[in-house]
Amino acid sequence: MKLPLLYNKISLIMLSCLMLLISVAWSLMPVEYSKSELLGKINPSQNANFVKIDPQYTSKTNIYLRKETYIAYKSMHEAAKLEGVELRIVSAFRSFDKQKSIWNSKWTGQRKVEGKDLSKNIPDKYQRAKKILEYSSMPGSSRHHWGTDIDIYSLENTDFEKSNGLIIYQWLQLHASEFGFCQTYNEGRKKGYEEEKWHWSYIPIAKQMLIEYQNKIHYSDFNGFQGCETADSLNIINNFVFGINSDCVK
Repeated sequence: MKLPLLYNKISLIMLSCLMLLISVAWSLMPVEYSKSELLGKINPSQNANFVKIDPQYTSKTNIYLRKETYIAYKSMHEAAKLEGVELRIVSAFRSFDKQKSIWNSKWTGQRKVEGKDLSKNIPDKYQRAKKILEYSSMPGSSRHHWGTDIDIYSLENTDFEKSNGLIIYQWLQLHASEFGFCQTYNEGRKKGYEEEKWHWSYIPIAKQMLIEYQNKIHYSDFNGFQGCETADSLNIINNFVFGINSDCVK
């Protein structure tokens, strides 16, 4: 084996071991999260637990992650780079208000869904909400509110089935767990969102926040956006917040 290749392999192993130790340490630390944090009703630029993502890691500007998530991502990014794989974040923390904007624009038809104005195409509010929920969360239910979840490379599943996208996805499937990340919305689930090959969650923190969410968030917290009255009937908390890859809750 050539020395540069051997060095890369050793570096990858060392990074993986370091991140495993960090993940274990974080999972053992008892932390409580406020309702505001769980619902995304915070300003990350004014929150000491968040950090702005450097331009070298993202195609966007002025986006944030929790510090622990960002540290883990940078290690994963470096490990991928050693193997010639370039990861790029296209979405990270998303506030309640940002999610509300996305949701309302789809609800009113301002933003088309599969080329259709849902306000005209699907007049029934429950069916309209279900259509939006294929790929978009109700405000207050998105894991992006937590600062633990990232979207990588593209927001189209087909982009991960060919060329560079396929290389990225295959690398993530093999190595993301070594850095604490898990594909939250995979194939084979019986409830929740459609598959998202781009969506990866930092489990050491997200798992704790999921427990806190179950204990603190109720359907009365779903308000202030169009169609919010459908949340209870559609069982958003059980079917969508908890409708995730079983590997992401272990």
